[in-house]
Amino acid sequence: MRTATATAAAVTTTLIGAGAAAVAAGRYAADAALRNEPGRPLPGGPRLSVHSAADGRVVLTRSLASLRPGVYGLAAPGVHAVVGPVLDEGPSAPDTVVRRLIAVTHGSLDPGTRVTLTPQVHLGNPRTALGFDHADVDVPGELGPLPAWFVPEARDTWVITVHGLGAGREHPMVVMPFLRRQRLPVLALAYRGDLGAPASPDGLGHLGESEWRDLDAAIRYAVRYGARRVVLHGWSTGAAMALHAVERSALAGRICGVVLDSPVLDWHATLRALAAARRTPAPLIPLAVRAAEGRAGLRADRRPPGSDPGALRVPVLVFHGPDDTLAPWEPSRRLAAARPDLVTLHTVRNAAHGAMWNADPARYEEALRRFLVPLM
Repeated sequence: MRTATATAAAVTTTLIGAGAAAVAAGRYAADAALRNEPGRPLPGGPRLSVHSAADGRVVLTRSLASLRPGVYGLAAPGVHAVVGPVLDEGPSAPDTVVRRLIAVTHGSLDPGTRVTLTPQVHLGNPRTALGFDHADVDVPGELGPLPAWFVPEARDTWVITVHGLGAGREHPMVVMPFLRRQRLPVLALAYRGDLGAPASPDGLGHLGESEWRDLDAAIRYAVRYGARRVVLHGWSTGAAMALHAVERSALAGRICGVVLDSPVLDWHATLRALAAARRTPAPLIPLAVRAAEGRAGLRADRRPPGSDPGALRVPVLVFHGPDDTLAPWEPSRRLAAARPDLVTLHTVRNAAHGAMWNADPARYEEALRRFLVPLM
């Protein structure tokens, strides 16, 4: 009897120890998925080798990423360039692809350089990157001043841009030239966890669940300084923040329209994808997701943004597509189907997360123009 009892105790201790280790590993993986490190790109994109770069062409390793249509940045430590479409003319090896080289904005594309294709096309600020006059402003947020760029224009409808996962306020500069042509002022916000902004109290991102309050502060700032109405344009978790603002902000009546690019509408799926992309062992992913939901405050009584289509009161334009592996496309389709009176889904194929503009800038901007004209 004593031997059986001792054996049972040993097995129980082993199981408890294994369980505790699994929970600890799950928490570690959750932190890895949620940790906000400014400037760190999203995981999962393949590293591409530069074979050559000259005469307006760059030769890259052939992959699904390097073959994507459109305009992208190429990024590596100390290096940034802008590439255009794949070029058909000229010889190329079976394992390479030739793209138009638009500009090398930082460093040099030496042979052998390992680069990542990124949606971020511009570096710097609106003046250095685009030649636009702008003001560096501080938006008063609940955690402290939030840096923002304000690009003035004639209209009293402002566009507030909010970046998403793995990006900063440089990413939304892709739409600034278009918005300036429409004479719309732009407020490009940095929020908690960004460079120059206050850190989140726990050092983690919350997929918009807490960050939306910084966007709320930006709406208050815009109204205080002359905006009669605002359009919220959010990417990824920035899109989730925009929907939270529509649902929760005391100034929701000033919001006249919302643009969602690659919106994070399914917390579980995005957390699973982040955990997997950060090389969490498959058996630990369910634990990591549960731990991340707890760490981020995504409790059962908190519904994901957009889960109540009846709460929408303003027009919504959604840019999304089936190739987004971090934020599934299906919730965007369901949202559009549930509110066809207010929600327009612009489907973009062959585009990674946050890269809907990059895949086809002209079509993106035309859809955006048609959406914005009645709101100006």
